[in-house]
Amino acid sequence: MTTGPQDGLVAQWWATAVSRIEPGIIELREHPVQDLIGHATFVETIWLLLRGELPRPEQAKLLEAALVAGVDHGPQAPSIAAARMAATCGVGLNSAVATGVNMLGDVHGGAGQQCVELLDQIAQQHARKGEFELSVAEVIGEWQARSRYLPGFGHRFHPRDPRRDPLLALVDRAVADGLVEGAHLRAARAVETYLNRGREGKKPVPMNIDGATAVIYAELGFAAPLARGLFVLSRSVGILAHAWEETGQGRRNKSPMPPSMVPVHLVVPTPRV
Repeated sequence: MTTGPQDGLVAQWWATAVSRIEPGIIELREHPVQDLIGHATFVETIWLLLRGELPRPEQAKLLEAALVAGVDHGPQAPSIAAARMAATCGVGLNSAVATGVNMLGDVHGGAGQQCVELLDQIAQQHARKGEFELSVAEVIGEWQARSRYLPGFGHRFHPRDPRRDPLLALVDRAVADGLVEGAHLRAARAVETYLNRGREGKKPVPMNIDGATAVIYAELGFAAPLARGLFVLSRSVGILAHAWEETGQGRRNKSPMPPSMVPVHLVVPTPRV
C-alpha cells in the first residue's frame, strides 16, 4: 500500500498524545498496553489517560475513594430513573446507560465542577488579597447574588451526607502526609462554616458529596470540567447496574408512576376565554 501527502495530513489532523495504535501496537500515553494489563488498576489508567503519567499509589487511592462514593444514589436520581425507564423501551443496554449519562447536566451532575470553580476562586482571591475570611465572604456573596444554591453544600435528601466525613478524613490524612496542599479543603470548610453561622435551630447546610469530591479532585490537581467528567464515570457504574437490573424485571414501557396510579383518562384543562 502506498502513502502520499494526504495520508500525512490525516495523521496530523488526528494526532494525539493519548494513544498510539498501529498494527500490533497499542500504547496508552507511551505505555504499551500489555505492560499495563494485570499491573495498572482501572483508576490508575484513568489518571494515566487524563494526566499523561501514572499516579502515585496514594493519589490513586484518594481518586478511587471519590469515584466509589459517587457511583449511585438510587432511582430518585433523575439519571438513574431515566435509565431504568429507557431499559424497558427496547433500546438496548448501551442506549439505556447513555440516556442516564445524558441526564447529568448543570443542575443534576454539574455541582462538582461548579464547586471546584467556587473553591478555585476563593483560593485565587486569597492569594491576591491575603485575607482568607474576607475572600471567602466576598466569593460567597458573588455566587449567592446569582443563585440561592451554593454548589457542593446542603442536600435535599440527607440531613448530613454520609459520604462527606469519610472522604474529608482521607483528605485530612493526605494533607498531613504532604500528598496534597489542603488549600481547597480549607476553603470548603470555611464555606461550610460561613453558611451555618446564625442558623441555630434551623436546618444545617453541611457539605455534600459534590463538595467532598470536588475537594478531592481539586486537591489532586484536576481541572474543574474534569470534576464533572469524573463524576460521570463514577455514576455511570450505578446507571449501568440499575439499567441491567431493570432489564430482568419484565416490564415494558415503564412509566414514572406504577400503573395503578396512572389516570385512565387524561384531563385537559379548559382554556380560559
